Amino acid sequence: MTGLDPAGLQVLVHRLSAVADEMGAVLRRAAFSPNIKERADCSAALFTRDGELLVQAEHIPVHLGSMPASVQAAIDAFGDGVAPGDQIVLNDPFAGGTHLNDVTLVAPVHVRGELAGWVANRAHHADVGGAAPGSIPADATEIQQEGLRLPPVVFTPAIRTILCANSRTPDERAGDLDAQAGANLVGARRFAAILERDAPCDEILDYAERRMRAAVRAMPDGTWRAVDTIDSTGPGGAPATVAVAVTVDGESITFDFTGTDRQRPGNVNAVRAVTHSAVAFALRSVTDPSIPASGGALRPMRVVAPDGTIVAAMPPVAVGAGNVEVSQRVADLCLRALAEVVPDRVGAGSQGTMNNIVIGGASGGWVYYETVGGGQGGRPGRAGMSGVHTGLTNTKNTPIEALERAYPLRVLRYRLREGSGGAGLAPGGEGIERDLLMLEDVTVSLITERRASRPWGLAGGEPGAPGENWLLPGGDEARAERLPDKCTIRMHAGDVLRVRTPGGGGWGR
Repeated sequence: MTGLDPAGLQVLVHRLSAVADEMGAVLRRAAFSPNIKERADCSAALFTRDGELLVQAEHIPVHLGSMPASVQAAIDAFGDGVAPGDQIVLNDPFAGGTHLNDVTLVAPVHVRGELAGWVANRAHHADVGGAAPGSIPADATEIQQEGLRLPPVVFTPAIRTILCANSRTPDERAGDLDAQAGANLVGARRFAAILERDAPCDEILDYAERRMRAAVRAMPDGTWRAVDTIDSTGPGGAPATVAVAVTVDGESITFDFTGTDRQRPGNVNAVRAVTHSAVAFALRSVTDPSIPASGGALRPMRVVAPDGTIVAAMPPVAVGAGNVEVSQRVADLCLRALAEVVPDRVGAGSQGTMNNIVIGGASGGWVYYETVGGGQGGRPGRAGMSGVHTGLTNTKNTPIEALERAYPLRVLRYRLREGSGGAGLAPGGEGIERDLLMLEDVTVSLITERRASRPWGLAGGEPGAPGENWLLPGGDEARAERLPDKCTIRMHAGDVLRVRTPGGGGWGR
């Protein structure tokens, strides 16, 4: 197969994308944990021989935008010396990862005895050790407190044993790791079958680059700036500033985070790969959605993130919340600046947080992890959606039936939070209110944002309501205690955790 007409190119893109989709389906069906099986907290993609992103499934933006850095780390460590059937595993945030919970498996694809490409998938494991169940302790100050850290290594039975032994839920980890390995085996087989026909995959990359350069060229030249705030950098931590300057120059676009605060002792620090994910998400959101989501589309994009800032953290600082919260703020910030460039393509601020809830049994044996949806910002001509995941997350909710079957928890209330969306010509979507009853003593970690700052309105719209976290001892409303945005606490059987997520900002007067 040499050279493709437009129809043939689209067929090839969709054939390859279907491989990534199938990898995700295999991973979810075979996984043990509700977090992967029910919430789909996993992603899959295909890569060229040199490690450039070729196609991806429509999974989780923060996973997919950073996955090329993990594949590159694997290539740097092993080159083309990986044998057919071998896989490389890593979760090191400073080697292309995001946070320690996100474990990535990378597998080579060989055709006629030669390395021809790579497949990879990433899944959030509910616990990989560390100081608190769920491996995102709110008070962590260094990465060693967050769990087991693996640089790129060959995935062997011994490494599998080490990963499982470091988790509070070893059987669940074993099942999820086996599901990841199986997904890569299927993906490698399907990808090889396409490559054996000499499919010109480079044409996909070049086509995506041409499309993105044309989209950037249609924007006005200039520089636009935006500044936003991280509510806190940990329990009792001071707020932090994130700043960006977006410069459009012909066919290229630069996102410069000079002026962002330095990294902090808490875990609200994002590694460079996470920031790159957030920027890529923002750029793709304001351009033509039919542009293939490949590395070619990112060639016109440049990211400047000074080392040692909260958007390019350096070891040994903790980074657990950087992946889930700083990523959201970076995406919001880039969109806010781009609203001045392409105002008809950008809505008001969405909830701006993933509302992370991590609960582990005091006696061990189980760990529950979930992110909770909220309000989407109103958009030109359309109100924001209510009770959805926004920004860098694209997971589902855990169905109440699955949650209560798997964990000693009971959902007492789960509804939209009326009045939380910002007013506007296109009002912001509503957040969610959820009450969880503890059926045994537990350790709870909350990693949330937009509890002080509010999702911003746009074009005269009002901001969305900030979120709230509450502890109801014994379920008693009269004894309700306001919880901080980030904390790790003990709760007892009969206590209720109430989380009220932010609404989206409104658009237009």
